[in-house]
Amino acid sequence: MRVTVSDSNMFVGKVDISTIKFDPKSRDDIPQILKGLQHIYTNLSIREEVFKLLEKYILPEINKNNGRPGMDLWKIFVIGVLRLDLNLDYDRLHYEINNQKQIRQMLGHPDFYDDYYYHMQTIKDNVGLLTPELLDEINQVVVKAGHVILKKKGKDLLHGRCDSFVVETDVHFPTDINLLFDALRKVITLTGRLCEQYDLSDWRQYRYNIRQVKKLMRQAQNKKRVQARNEAKKEKREEEIVQAHKEYIEVAQCYLVKASSTLDVLEKQSLNSMSDILLIDSIKDYINHGRRQIDQINRRVILGEIIPHEEKVFSIFEPHTEWISKGKAGVLVELGVKVCVVEDQYQFILHHEVVEKKSDEEMAVSITQGAKKRFEKFSSCSYDKGFHSPKNQVELSTLLDNVVLPRKGRLSKEAKEIEMAVEFRKAKRKHSAVESAINALEIHGLDRCPDHGIKNFKTYVALAVVARNIQRLGAVLKQKEQKQEERKKRKIEKSQQKIVWH
Repeated sequence: MRVTVSDSNMFVGKVDISTIKFDPKSRDDIPQILKGLQHIYTNLSIREEVFKLLEKYILPEINKNNGRPGMDLWKIFVIGVLRLDLNLDYDRLHYEINNQKQIRQMLGHPDFYDDYYYHMQTIKDNVGLLTPELLDEINQVVVKAGHVILKKKGKDLLHGRCDSFVVETDVHFPTDINLLFDALRKVITLTGRLCEQYDLSDWRQYRYNIRQVKKLMRQAQNKKRVQARNEAKKEKREEEIVQAHKEYIEVAQCYLVKASSTLDVLEKQSLNSMSDILLIDSIKDYINHGRRQIDQINRRVILGEIIPHEEKVFSIFEPHTEWISKGKAGVLVELGVKVCVVEDQYQFILHHEVVEKKSDEEMAVSITQGAKKRFEKFSSCSYDKGFHSPKNQVELSTLLDNVVLPRKGRLSKEAKEIEMAVEFRKAKRKHSAVESAINALEIHGLDRCPDHGIKNFKTYVALAVVARNIQRLGAVLKQKEQKQEERKKRKIEKSQQKIVWH
């Protein structure tokens, strides 16, 4: 049975999701996540909002009530949330949704006589349908649901804490010579396979060629590691380093030239499919990467130039990767992309932004505008010094009623008075709580993004934020139920005391 927004029976398949029971003593993440999902599904108004968004963004051009049945929208959403909130790879996720009892109940499967099996590729394909825009709108629905539970009057203003952190990309530590090897490896491998497909003998030994290139790279690496003790040996060692790099880039250049001529031959033939044409374009991109790295190695090692930072690429597979040094103790550099988040006083993440090649100072106004646009009651926010600039102080004050943004350097008399005010100091002391939210995100999936490409990176981050807020929603519901149980116990104890007294 396919789930639609008009389904009012609270059933997916044969299970009434509202009847799923969770262990109140459990401190594990899974019951909290599932409890949050249960609240979303069993609350009619929230469920309708979420399903309208899922139908709007997931394959909107397809009529989901006709044709061959696929995975239900609810299942796609649940599986995506579990993947991020539990920080699972697809292998572990595949095992859990096929074997964990309560997860299968949340997906709509009964306890008995149900052997439905989710295939790995089915999971990957369907979770990949989620988009950052969809997840951003669902996040607003989840946060508002949490606010309804927590706020007694529903008119409380929202006070935020803003900070940024780095989500690492799945890359190795970059040097110009190993980036050149990455490019050569892809060029040789892909060209060799194409030649095998079209019966060309130019690259019969392409596997051997890759091993030879790797040997030359290792020789260049090892020459740099040996330290010379006196000037004569030092000069000799520098000559050996230059020579090793020359040999490496000469061989690399030969392979790139040979690959280009092979591609010219292949393009003149009638290719079998569009995928082969796209593959040739991909090989050309790797050739361009290789030429850039050869140029930079030549300039750095042989000509003695310093390569400007803006010319460097830190991964040929994840070109959006940045070299970020935030000055943290014990962390010299992080390879990834900055993410900025705004958390409210109820520990829900109101808004986030994936920020490419911008400083904290440059993103302060945009992240605040985004949070204000999504939540009108967002009235104040605290930041750290990295977000400060005179311009930001002025622009933020027009957006918010109270801006807690410490200034850099020596303070003027007026600035001292502002920062010594009771409200400013109180908000500044509470600001460090945002680190707890960041740590929670990193534990639940945002330490490193395994997905490739900037689009998938943004989807991964957005899904992590939604999943974290759903877990927070489940934790709030659990706390509420525990308080209700405590009240019942106290009432029973008081009634028993009265009986004994009489």
